[in-house]
Amino acid sequence: MLSKLPHVGTSIFTVMSQLAAQHQAINLSQGFPNFPVDPRLRDSLSRWAHADQHQYAPMSGYPPLLERLAQLTQDSYGRTVDATTEVLVTAGATEGLFATIQALVHPGEEVVILDPSYDSYETPIVLCQGIPVRIPMTTDYLPDWERIGNTITAKTRMLIINNPHNPSGRVWSKSDFEQLEQVMALHPNLLVLSDEVYEYITFEQKHISIHHYPRLWDRVITVSSFGKSFHITGWKVGYVIAATPLMQEIKKVHQFLVFSVNSVAQAALNDYMDFVDVQELGAFYQKKRDYFRNLMADTRFELLPCEGSYFQLASYRSISKENDLEFTKRLVTEFGVATVPLSPFYKENTQNQCIRFCFAKEDTTLAQAVERLRKI
Repeated sequence: MLSKLPHVGTSIFTVMSQLAAQHQAINLSQGFPNFPVDPRLRDSLSRWAHADQHQYAPMSGYPPLLERLAQLTQDSYGRTVDATTEVLVTAGATEGLFATIQALVHPGEEVVILDPSYDSYETPIVLCQGIPVRIPMTTDYLPDWERIGNTITAKTRMLIINNPHNPSGRVWSKSDFEQLEQVMALHPNLLVLSDEVYEYITFEQKHISIHHYPRLWDRVITVSSFGKSFHITGWKVGYVIAATPLMQEIKKVHQFLVFSVNSVAQAALNDYMDFVDVQELGAFYQKKRDYFRNLMADTRFELLPCEGSYFQLASYRSISKENDLEFTKRLVTEFGVATVPLSPFYKENTQNQCIRFCFAKEDTTLAQAVERLRKI
């Protein structure tokens, strides 16, 4: 059979999680927390499960939740959005990314992706017969604006950015956004898809959102994630914000992709936001990051900067000359710790001898993992 996606196989996240299960390894690979969700959120879900909230939600989302997301955007970034025409609840951030690209990218148009990049970006581009153009970031995992400027042309429909960045944990500066503004001024038809799923998980350097830049609003689509913010990745609830003309097109795809998102989950999340302060997430995860980094100081790994997200990159140059896939597989089989190699985040499987740890885990899990890593 002729495949539409001949280049797509099993994701590295699935591969490493399966290896972890096979070898009873501690899983610091896939980006999901292993600690309980807030009991207040569970209670809210339970209440709505016993209420009459089991039929389709409106296509755009549960109206009270849409209003709350508009208010959150105003409170967090000072941007006023129309809850009825500029906000869309999606089946996770992945569906938001997919629907956006399918709606706005036409056959033959180019989409620029900055490597290392999350694996959900390229496939929807290919499926709508767009042309993915993947260019490397700098060696310290920040945007290479000279290369970006030389790559974007009249054929470029969209630039995909990710801040805070997965897998590196780096956070953009004001200078980066100033240079983004300059690029967009030179290319008036360019759209930006801004993946901000870790927006509330930043540390010393606070998150700067593309929402902070009013001149860009008409040409920007942002994607956010309740799963990342509230440790509920299995709920698969996210949201997209875009100016009305862009959102009209995204909704056309969304309504035939999933139509609407889990009604009980949306109602529960709306109630839960009465109690939770998303601005506290950074401090919560900073404690996790610092705890993990302090433990890792006694290993032979070299830790790279981590300014946001719940991922920590580490170099193993002083440990082994193996490629990163071989090294991570050996970590599982010989030492019982699962991580993710960095090379699958690149088009050319670039070897930097770096791996990614997820520190969104119980402290005891992190301590047990590092105890094993000290034996390397």
